[in-house]
Amino acid sequence: MMTTTLTRRVNFAAAHRYRRPEWDDARNAATFGLCARENYHGHSYVCEVTVRGAIDPLTGFVVDLGLLDRVLQAEVRDRFDHRNINLDVPEFADGGLVPSGENLARFILDRVQRALGDAATVTSVSVAEDDSLRATCTIDP
Repeated sequence: MMTTTLTRRVNFAAAHRYRRPEWDDARNAATFGLCARENYHGHSYVCEVTVRGAIDPLTGFVVDLGLLDRVLQAEVRDRFDHRNINLDVPEFADGGLVPSGENLARFILDRVQRALGDAATVTSVSVAEDDSLRATCTIDP
């Protein structure tokens, strides 16, 4: 069976810092460097979500773009845009996930797949903090 992929890009701006609450300030600083500072820092993120599936012979689509866009709005933009990830997204609060690009990509992949259900298979999510750093979480076929 032939499959095709489709990638949609969304942007969001958010602040975060890296910190493990069970570690003291010295260990956090040694592990996370400037990213552990108390005042947080922000990025203009670029998130790319790739889905795969068979092309519907009636519509010519792998997935209904309206559905995909609604899911990305709810699961990415509404959740992260203009937020402090550590304070506003419970899964990334102290003691939860460290808001690294890697954890963001994996979290977004899981959330988008759950929201899409059987409409399409999410194969990868990339989250870039800037032009020089991108994390990608991939589901192998």
